[in-house]
Amino acid sequence: MLRIAISHCVAITLLFFTPLSSYAQTSPKVFRYAFPIAETGFDPAQISDAYSHRVVTAILESLLQFDHLARPAKIVPNLASELPQVSADFKTITFKIKKGIYFADDPAFKGIKRELTAEDVIYSFKRHYDPKLKSYAINTLQSSKVIGLNALRAQAIKNKTPFPYDIEVEGARALDRYTVQFKLEDPAPRFHEIFTDPSLYGVVAREVVEFYGDKIMEHPVGTGPFKLGEWRRSSKIVLLKSPEYREVLYQSEPQAEDKEAQEFYQKLKGKRLPFVDRIEISIIEEQQPRWLAFLNEEHDFLEQLPNDFAPIAIPNNQLAPHLKKRGINFSRQPASDIRITYFNMEDPVVGGYTPEKVALRRAISLAINVEEEIRLAHRNQAIAAQSLLPPMTTGYDPTFKSEMGEFNPARAKALLELYGYKDRDKDGWRELPDGKPLQLECASQPDQVTRQLDEIFKKNLAAVGIKVDFKPAKWPQNLKSARAGKLQMWRLGFSATEADPYSFLQLAYGPAKGENNLARFELPAYDALYNQQKSLPNGAERLALMDQARNITLAYLPYKAHIHRIVTDLTHPWVIGYKRHPFARDFFKYLDIDESKRRAK
Repeated sequence: MLRIAISHCVAITLLFFTPLSSYAQTSPKVFRYAFPIAETGFDPAQISDAYSHRVVTAILESLLQFDHLARPAKIVPNLASELPQVSADFKTITFKIKKGIYFADDPAFKGIKRELTAEDVIYSFKRHYDPKLKSYAINTLQSSKVIGLNALRAQAIKNKTPFPYDIEVEGARALDRYTVQFKLEDPAPRFHEIFTDPSLYGVVAREVVEFYGDKIMEHPVGTGPFKLGEWRRSSKIVLLKSPEYREVLYQSEPQAEDKEAQEFYQKLKGKRLPFVDRIEISIIEEQQPRWLAFLNEEHDFLEQLPNDFAPIAIPNNQLAPHLKKRGINFSRQPASDIRITYFNMEDPVVGGYTPEKVALRRAISLAINVEEEIRLAHRNQAIAAQSLLPPMTTGYDPTFKSEMGEFNPARAKALLELYGYKDRDKDGWRELPDGKPLQLECASQPDQVTRQLDEIFKKNLAAVGIKVDFKPAKWPQNLKSARAGKLQMWRLGFSATEADPYSFLQLAYGPAKGENNLARFELPAYDALYNQQKSLPNGAERLALMDQARNITLAYLPYKAHIHRIVTDLTHPWVIGYKRHPFARDFFKYLDIDESKRRAK
């Protein structure tokens, strides 16, 4: 008994005095943070929300990617062995794929080590054309006119038959095991850039999709650095380092004058990706508990500092001394995004193209005090938007000012009076030109920031005699209703995933109605401009067409542009390598954790 007790004491003593450095070699590196909005699933052909897309970028890979540190944004190969060959007429795009890239192990492969091939790229691409999947990308792809695929989709819709994946078309072919070629009806100088986004164009294997069937949203399997380890819907997502991920070494080309990027590069260059073993993502919709989780070091990273805490964390837009003392790092920069309110153009009250309907939307726009929104709800962490194009995209002009970007309640009242929206019964609220009550309904979300914005919106419209009610629902539910054309108005945001603003131009493109075009705006003149500009290389001619398209949206006003955010991200001192990219969503593989600093805390 005594010898056993002594033995245990010795063991405990040895354990206690084991150097901490030895644990650093064996304990897993865990990166923890939170989403403010719940995910919906992880199939790139079916998802449309930003947070589901974020998870997918860690699991699936696309042909191209952005250099993580390079500014301005630079496209580099990923699954492709080199940048694509693009024909002189911009109609043929050919990719060569790297050999020896394997999918993560999964029961769907029945024990076979499965190499990624050109056929996988073609199959994954075709899935966006499958009517059953209702892909968020279909409008972009249809407007690109990949030879043969629009016809296959139309045939499946007309005949109500499954999409014919096995029919080969000229526009999307595997020339051999490692060569993919796309052919287009019209020139598309920037078509290849869509393949920088793995959340939409990540490559999946057909046998995985068929194995899981309707549950494919729950079973993403790719060639990326992580695998889905655990998923508790709307609560927790765990990603695990994939043992099948190939050897990829950290490399980048940061600007010489970017000291932060240079520091990260010097620490990480040449090391094998990814650096962390486990990513734990919580879903915390309310701002305060998300903020407290970061302060209490339960999370390593706070993406997009909640606006309510900006005065505490970054007074005068500088890191607060108490956070600086803790070694917390911050980055603050404009986001390439926009927050808008859309008007359903098919709604009998706010929709329509006649002068009185346009006047109502313009009056609402003029009544909204965007500067008040920025000051009170966004805590000065935004700038006023003047059009639908976000910063850092082609065609964005920071000097452009629109009369629809003004706050002018007197002019709003005059417009309403002129077009028959009068307060006939003198109760303080206006009626429609036909005498019926003017009652608006705006979709909303049950979170603090949205409630603050709703209060400002309601007060602004009340000041010009317009009554508005708000109908709160979860974001995924609102999106589903919006795409079905069931909402009268809704405030939401869009973020750029590349420098080309095609998806923002699609906000008013008729064929994109119900997808990007939630306003359901249809005007042949706009559609013609959209189709003309997309066939042109970047330059003065294209910009002129984009300006004309912008002016049409400002004239008919299917959307009220509110703000472009200024985003602040906070990291604890043990997080290495985080740098917000203006377009890329995939940053997990570039993050490292200094466990010695975390343990010291």
